[in-house]
Amino acid sequence: MASHLLSLFLFLVFIPPGKPDLASDKTALLALRSAVGGRSLLWNLTQPTPCTWQGVHCEDNRVTVLRLPGAKLYGQIPAGTVGNLTHLRTLSLRLNALSGQLPPDLASCTDLRNLYLQGNLFSGEISASLFRLHNLIRLNLAENNFSGEISSSFNNLTRLRTLYLENNYLSGSIPELKLSNLKQFNVSFNRLSGWIPSSLGAMPLNSFEGNPLCGGLLESCINGEKKKKLSGGAIAGIVVGSVVGFLVILIILCIWCRKKSNGKTGSIDISPVKQPELEIPGEKSKSMERGWNGSSGNEYPGLSAGTVNEEINNSGIKRLVFFRKAPRVFDLEDLLRASAEVLGKGTFGTAYKAVLEAGAVVAVKRLKDVIISEREFREKIEAVGAMDHENLVSLRAYYYSKDEKLLVYDYMPMGSLSALLHGNRGAGRTPLNWETRSSIALGAARGIQYLHLQGPSVSHGNIKSSNILLTKSCDARISDFGLAHLVGPTSTPNRIAGYRAPEVTDARRVSQKADVYSFGVLLLELLTGKAPTHALLNEEGIDLPRWVQSVVQGEWATEVFDIELLRYQNVEEEMVQLLQLGIDCAAQYPDKRPSMSEVTRRIEELRISGLRQEQDLQPDLVDDADDGSSRRINYIGVGAPSLLMD
Repeated sequence: MASHLLSLFLFLVFIPPGKPDLASDKTALLALRSAVGGRSLLWNLTQPTPCTWQGVHCEDNRVTVLRLPGAKLYGQIPAGTVGNLTHLRTLSLRLNALSGQLPPDLASCTDLRNLYLQGNLFSGEISASLFRLHNLIRLNLAENNFSGEISSSFNNLTRLRTLYLENNYLSGSIPELKLSNLKQFNVSFNRLSGWIPSSLGAMPLNSFEGNPLCGGLLESCINGEKKKKLSGGAIAGIVVGSVVGFLVILIILCIWCRKKSNGKTGSIDISPVKQPELEIPGEKSKSMERGWNGSSGNEYPGLSAGTVNEEINNSGIKRLVFFRKAPRVFDLEDLLRASAEVLGKGTFGTAYKAVLEAGAVVAVKRLKDVIISEREFREKIEAVGAMDHENLVSLRAYYYSKDEKLLVYDYMPMGSLSALLHGNRGAGRTPLNWETRSSIALGAARGIQYLHLQGPSVSHGNIKSSNILLTKSCDARISDFGLAHLVGPTSTPNRIAGYRAPEVTDARRVSQKADVYSFGVLLLELLTGKAPTHALLNEEGIDLPRWVQSVVQGEWATEVFDIELLRYQNVEEEMVQLLQLGIDCAAQYPDKRPSMSEVTRRIEELRISGLRQEQDLQPDLVDDADDGSSRRINYIGVGAPSLLMD
């Protein structure tokens, strides 16, 4: 009996418990998968081990790395999920929509060295569980909704080299952080105040911008103490000024209300707004902020309520025509009463943002140069309205009369890809990262593929970055599809715009292969950051595809990519693949271009491949070695042989 007990004891001591531990890791991963919504994690649950699942990496029969960036995950992370992955060294859940507080059992991941949670919706105070992760080297909590003060308990993380807390709602003062290994630090654009601690005085100024801080290299608070106390006269002046200001505002409001009550039947101008030659002091100077609600009087004669009524009595269409997929929540009169601002003038007309009295917001396009009959217009536009795909901007309604043709779309709050790529390139711009760019490319490709699958003669005809609109989460939506057949040749885009395929002579008759060419130019624009009308290209007398090919054919020069992409050192292979796809799409001869179905498939494959091999996309990636040393990947020369001119 004793010998049997001894044998059992030796069995329990010397048989490694690897399998049960991996089984518990698998259980934790499945619990996480069930708890958060969003895109499928593409895990093959029939496999006996999770180590082959996308984003999961194992060592010694334990899950040590979990990377799920940009997977459109949402919801809260409960206890018993990532907290049970006790051998985890790297956790990357960045660029999702995860919310709530961090799970308290995260402190159980005592081996955790790299934690990347930026670009989510986490809120509340920064969890105290983080301060027990003594092996943490890189911590990125930027672009969330964290609030409260920055705890001095960060000093517990003695190995910390990177601490990013920017773009949150943190308040109070910055504590003295005595972290000898700290090299990268950012708390910009929070609600912090007070003095910058001397231990952080050597950090760059942009690490603190967007906060009323002082100290270090900042001089905003020098002599501030002298300004704290106000004299009695100054206080009295402030009180008197406030009272006078209140009375003036009250009088203005009374006058405004009286004018509004007397002017409810005034004319409604929705004509395109011209750029004012002079700015009038005290009035909004941006032309886009002039509405069609009568504020411009007779200065810009156009469609008025009387004109509409006359047309209603003589036109075959007497109202806004809504499509079945769109609930009818307003009518033409509601639309004409809406306040509006000009979003821009495009190929087919002027687009407005209209805010209805009920609070709904829509986009209205006022078409120009429509040359077809009313019957043909209705047939063509109803075919457009019948198209339904998540990557198309939904056409909700239309209005046709002798002099006015209006299209009503869903409003896209983030504007166009063109504005996102090329607007505000100065200080304060948020860089457009690789994950967002590749996601936009995939969404746009899927939308165009859907159009092409409607029939061999169906094409978009005007693909360009200003016609790629974005939702709040930067999902791509294709706009202006189906409009090329409604207008005359004078309204069609010309070749100098840079997107038009060389074989196209009539922009009203654009083939699907010509759409592919335009999309190829769009991909190159996404990657290079250069518009097809870029001044450099005009000086050299070449288009964007030929410029890209000339650069990559000579040597693999870094300037081919947008400078904002150069910091992402571990996705160079995917960037090269997408660049090659853009060149393939922009081939001179149509038969050498891929179909949009193939284009979509190739983008999906490179994104899945990137997720599987994903490393954190920060500039100085920390290796998992104990010494915390950093490493970089030199991509000079990578992929050059495959990028050849056709």
